[in-house]
Amino acid sequence: MREPTLQHASRHTAQPLVLAQGRLAALGWGRADAPVWLALHGWLDNAASFSRLAPLLADALDIRVVAIDFRGHGHSQHAAFGSDYALWDYCHDVLDALDALGIEQASLLAHSMGAAVACLLAAAMPERIARLTLIDGLGALNTPAEETASQLCKGLIAHRRPLSRPPRYADIESAVAARVAGGVTTLDSVTAMPLVERNTQATADGYLQMRTDSRLLKPSLVRFTPEQVLALLACIQAPVLLIEGEQGILGKRAWAEQARLAVNDLTRHVLPGGHHLHLESKAVAAVAELATAHWGAAV
Repeated sequence: MREPTLQHASRHTAQPLVLAQGRLAALGWGRADAPVWLALHGWLDNAASFSRLAPLLADALDIRVVAIDFRGHGHSQHAAFGSDYALWDYCHDVLDALDALGIEQASLLAHSMGAAVACLLAAAMPERIARLTLIDGLGALNTPAEETASQLCKGLIAHRRPLSRPPRYADIESAVAARVAGGVTTLDSVTAMPLVERNTQATADGYLQMRTDSRLLKPSLVRFTPEQVLALLACIQAPVLLIEGEQGILGKRAWAEQARLAVNDLTRHVLPGGHHLHLESKAVAAVAELATAHWGAAV
């Protein structure tokens, strides 16, 4: 199957893409022949996470931003029956997307869980990664070694339970309200709207249903230990720009301090905003300005 291109794309209009023989969906912004940055979203989000930042970067850096939906998210296919959504499985989504786009060495733009995936790939395959721009995420969620058995137990029990039906909503406003009320991190309805719009589909009886694979809500069977994550971060050779929100998930937490110190070449900036500051209307321009100032001469 031939991968589609953006021959006549507007920088400001998201162009739908299908990658990896139809397995992955994506959105693209910018000139078709511009250098590509691959964007990786967070857990339960999707490619629309970059819908406000990507056009700004495409203009300022004259690049093409391609944001994928990870497996089980957005418009991408769900993982096969009997398989799992382990963090390292998403590395295959990134490599498949890079292969489809013909990219040998990538610039990754990544948020939250996407940042964790970017760090894994940069550590394991440094020759494939040129630079990392991480938004309020670094390293990976981890579990102390002594809790491995209990984590596995939780995961096994949860994975053997029947899947719940995807939630249904009367309209998009109700779906957005549910995301705002039930989110792990704080976000408002304006910030949540692009994510929810891409993650809903109409049902035959006129409701909206979430596209997300409900298996994503089940606990991981196994996680890296803190020591493993720090060792992986120390293996990253690419330069890293880390942009955090003042009300984000990193801050002055002890783990975040250790993670930042483990990276050899890391530049950190903290901006007013929350965990989704790249999607927040009041923060996104500042995120774009920082990334442009930092990478402008290198792109």
